[in-house]
Amino acid sequence: MPPPPTREEEVAATMREHNPEALLADGFEAAFIGPAIRCGQPALAAYSYEGAIQVLVNRDGMTYEEAVEWMEFNVVGAWMGPNTPIWIYDPGPDDDTLTRSP
Repeated sequence: MPPPPTREEEVAATMREHNPEALLADGFEAAFIGPAIRCGQPALAAYSYEGAIQVLVNRDGMTYEEAVEWMEFNVVGAWMGPNTPIWIYDPGPDDDTLTRSP
């Protein structure tokens, strides 16, 4: 019996079904949410921003602030063309960023 697929293999298979051209964020499989779809556009790989921060903190030993800085410069700021993954800002239950008045 073959071993079960890894999370990396599962993510790749999911995106191949929706858009084989979609780029994946290597090493951030734990933060993968799923394919993001829009009318008339190819699906893109969608990742949790906060999940990616946790990957950097847990895997690489960064502080939260270091992880945010690294994400902003090296990941969110890296345009790789129209198949670049998207990062979903997913505030936690105590984050009132989206409900605060300006």
